Amino acid sequence: MNQNNLNFNSFNFEKIADTIIRLGVLFLLIGWCYDILKPFVLIIVWAIVISIAFSPVYERVVRLFKGRKILATIFVALTLLTLFVVPSVLITQSLYEEINNFAHYYQTNEHLIPPPGETTKSWPTITRPIVEIWTSASEDLSKVALKYSDQLKIAGAWLLLSLAGIGKGILQFIISIIIAMGLLLYTESLVKVSKNIFIKLIGSNGEHYAEVTVITIRNVVKGFLGVALIQALMIGIGFFLAGVPFAGIFTIICLFLAIIQVGIGPIAIPVVIYMYSVTDATTSTILAIWVGITLISDNILKPIFLGRGNPPAPMLVIFLGAIGGFIYNGFIGLFLGAVILTLGYKFFLSWIDITEEPQIEESQIEAEE
Repeated sequence: MNQNNLNFNSFNFEKIADTIIRLGVLFLLIGWCYDILKPFVLIIVWAIVISIAFSPVYERVVRLFKGRKILATIFVALTLLTLFVVPSVLITQSLYEEINNFAHYYQTNEHLIPPPGETTKSWPTITRPIVEIWTSASEDLSKVALKYSDQLKIAGAWLLLSLAGIGKGILQFIISIIIAMGLLLYTESLVKVSKNIFIKLIGSNGEHYAEVTVITIRNVVKGFLGVALIQALMIGIGFFLAGVPFAGIFTIICLFLAIIQVGIGPIAIPVVIYMYSVTDATTSTILAIWVGITLISDNILKPIFLGRGNPPAPMLVIFLGAIGGFIYNGFIGLFLGAVILTLGYKFFLSWIDITEEPQIEESQIEAEE
């Protein structure tokens, strides 16, 4: 009897030890793989998001090219790179030149900021402090800089960090687009793999969660990020053509505000007012009309891209996702954060059995297919 117990205990010990060793090797392998891929995690995740968002467009292009996937992939990749890289390079070049000019003017104490025009005299009394600061800055920027040095240090540090991350973010975007096009070549296989992964993780509802993931990503990318990019592109064109000083910086800030759903108004409207005071009325009026069209475009584009369905998430979720993603992951996190937090929000709703939205999602999937 004792011998049997001893053999049984020995067998259990060996089995437990064997299991522990296997799990240890498995976790070591997983950790090692993660360390290797860690520099590319954001890029790969964003590439997956791009491939999911553009897969309907890609399928139409494949049909246009009569089933030749490689040619369709090259065409879509070149189109996306052109649409993204060309404006990015122009804005980055503009930012570099504007920062150099700002540093030169500040060091030589030249008039970096033009004095207020005659039209500012008729402005309401409430704007008088702004006009006074503007006048002081146009006469001697260094005095204003000393007076508001603490605020300028905080704002300047944030701005420099943000601008430094833009170049890295653009490079990450380019690599992500290339990887996304590679993923699109194997769409059918990846769809099966992703559904199997969800089923393994969640169970019988895995396929439903996979569909929720796809439609949520597409809605956020089209309805929020896509609209923000279009608005930033429109306002950037207006700023550059009108000769707005520091147009590149203002365009980047407008993009940021559009993504976090604040809108371009807080930047665009003051810029128009400024242009009325320093340039001719024709240029300023054309810019004002263009800014108005850009502001209204938000209400036109979102229903087109989102359809008649409900928004994928409340504005607060998009706002927190974009801000948190930007703070945590830099420029690419500004886009990715909104997608990931919205996805988490949708999963949470499904987890607590709020079932109104999945019906809409299923109908949207059928419509897209």
